[in-house]
Amino acid sequence: MEKQLIKRYSVSFKRHVVEEYESGHSMHVLTRRYGVSHTSLKKWIKQYARAGLRHQIMHIQKPEEQDRVRELEARVAALEKALAQSQLDKLMLETIIEVAEEEEGIVFKKNIARKSSIAFTKKKGAR
Repeated sequence: MEKQLIKRYSVSFKRHVVEEYESGHSMHVLTRRYGVSHTSLKKWIKQYARAGLRHQIMHIQKPEEQDRVRELEARVAALEKALAQSQLDKLMLETIIEVAEEEEGIVFKKNIARKSSIAFTKKKGAR
């Protein structure tokens, strides 16, 4: 069984790589040159760089757009809450039907022809 090589980098090495990044080298070039992972390099840059990552996303929006985004996010949250509540209600009703079928011997069958009505039939041998 072959032992896996675990690489440990010194702080000075990490700072050197980050300095090269700050001087203009791309992350792709540095990961290939030094054989470090992209994730490690990003972590080092966040930890040791003066300005952080060069490629951070900045959203520029008008105030109306910001208000619209907030409204939409609030609506999504309300809809998710309503969906969760309706799923709980459905589960509760299904459980009530199962308990009624077991305890009372009543079979609830959905009428396929008319979805709005439910047919009730007594099981044989029930009360």
